[in-house]
Amino acid sequence: MNRVEIVVPFWGEPGLLYETVRSVQAQTVREWRLTVIDDCYPDPAVSEWFSQLDDSRITYIRNEVNLGITENYREAIRRARGEYLTILGCDDLLHPGYLEVVGRTIDAVPDADVIQPGVQVIDEHGTPVLPLVDRVKQRMLAPRGGKGIAVLRGERMATSLIRGDWLYWPSLTFRTDTLRRIDFRDGLPIIQDLALLMDIAFEGGSLAYNPTPAFSYRRHGGSASQKTLLDGRRFRDERTYYAEAGALARAMGWDRTQRTARLRVMSRLHGIAELPGVLRHGTRAGLQSTLAHIFAF
Repeated sequence: MNRVEIVVPFWGEPGLLYETVRSVQAQTVREWRLTVIDDCYPDPAVSEWFSQLDDSRITYIRNEVNLGITENYREAIRRARGEYLTILGCDDLLHPGYLEVVGRTIDAVPDADVIQPGVQVIDEHGTPVLPLVDRVKQRMLAPRGGKGIAVLRGERMATSLIRGDWLYWPSLTFRTDTLRRIDFRDGLPIIQDLALLMDIAFEGGSLAYNPTPAFSYRRHGGSASQKTLLDGRRFRDERTYYAEAGALARAMGWDRTQRTARLRVMSRLHGIAELPGVLRHGTRAGLQSTLAHIFAF
């Protein structure tokens, strides 16, 4: 059985999905298994494209009904058979050495629950870019320490992530048993990735960061995440979760994590950075939510 299994929950642009699949096929590690779970995307050309693929390592599945993003993630976890699982974005790209980098990281940190490789950011056209949010993630928030693997566990992992989520969800590889044990939280669809990672930390889990570039994360100007900033949902959910995380940290006696969650400095700065765009294009609710996010304690 392959050690790392790749699952792609799909709803999006078919052409980008095909590029994603080709990036998996281009891996230097030849033993892998890919499952694409189509969440009822309304284009029959997708299933036709997969039916013409001559690659026994690839399985295409179409859900009987639309599950939505969180339930399709859960479906990916239910179907996983490998010891480790990558839930790959349907418009992102693996570099040819992705599985090699992840495999080396697992060998070096065999108890890691989460593996984060180095990430390159690209735009909708595939051109490398580095917007402000990614400069902050990669140059200020990610662990320093040269080219070696950084390992964060428990309280240190929780404090690092609640200070500012510097991870890239679709690039992560997880221990499958960890994802089966720690489920997504309901009611926080926009920030569910951070909440799950924090729950792993609260259970004493560990994160291994290998800065070797191995993944291209596609950032869209008109993405769903951007829309939730403009209508206020993103910052509303962030405030809700930061309060919950602070309460959990207090119960565990993790004073530094609690203090970081209460102050949420980087999260407030994100609100300030997004304020001009919200003023230009956002709703009244979006503006109110952004201002509350910046100033409320």
